[in-house]
Amino acid sequence: MDTDANLKRLAARVGRRLLKQRRQVATAESCSGGWIAKSLTDIAGSSQWFVEGFVTYSNESKVQRLGVPRALLESKGAVSEATVRAMAAGALRRSKAQVAVAVTGIAGPDGGSPGKPVGTVWLGWATRRGGTIRVGTKLKHFRGNRDAVRRKTVRVALQGLLTRHP
Repeated sequence: MDTDANLKRLAARVGRRLLKQRRQVATAESCSGGWIAKSLTDIAGSSQWFVEGFVTYSNESKVQRLGVPRALLESKGAVSEATVRAMAAGALRRSKAQVAVAVTGIAGPDGGSPGKPVGTVWLGWATRRGGTIRVGTKLKHFRGNRDAVRRKTVRVALQGLLTRHP
């Protein structure tokens, strides 16, 4: 079960890893509404490894704050692999971080469709090494109410910071 205590332990592990690697993280969040950034900044000393968070809930915000191409949003939609890739890369381009995590999805209870039901979440993790940005993604279909979908999104996002970007 995803409790606040579990998320805090996970966020602390992320912080220790980033500090050891002398790297910093930025977040780009839609459906989680800043919860990943909150989890990370709940950790004392996080200013050493947390740069900033972008909460880009609207499509316009994704375009303006992260540089997600408007045409991509129109053709693929906000909840898509292409969009989460652009969000993760945009968080790195618009910050001084070397690592980023991005999420976009449908937390519910409304907004789902047959092709993208409630609980559909795309997650992306990006790393900058020199001038190169690499992005990996994962599609999840979470069950539960709005709070459960968002909480599970935060857990998987934090876990990915530990496993996808050593």
